[in-house]
Amino acid sequence: MIDSYSFGKIEVDGVKYSNDLKIFPDEVKDKWWRKEGHEIHPEDIEDILEFSPDVLILGTGAYGKVEVPEKTVNVLRDKGIEMIAEKTEDACQKYNEICDDGKVVAALHLTC
Repeated sequence: MIDSYSFGKIEVDGVKYSNDLKIFPDEVKDKWWRKEGHEIHPEDIEDILEFSPDVLILGTGAYGKVEVPEKTVNVLRDKGIEMIAEKTEDACQKYNEICDDGKVVAALHLTC
């Protein structure tokens, strides 16, 4: 469960983080770096693709600056993974709403 989010900071299950991260059902992987800072490519989410969640929630930053190229959208669709991409505050709310409804993973950009 995401306890709180504000620009550059997030608290998940009582633990505070200040780096982009991925939230899996049983673990949090912090210090998530992408090939290109403001785009999410398939190689940036290989561990998520291997996990094969039902839903991937992408937090695109406080101002929605992170983009999801068509190639990434296609890879997710081909694997049957539903993608929800929203500004990070909205993505956090959505994650909390559905995290108990199946295999849900969130990948969140905490700043811009």
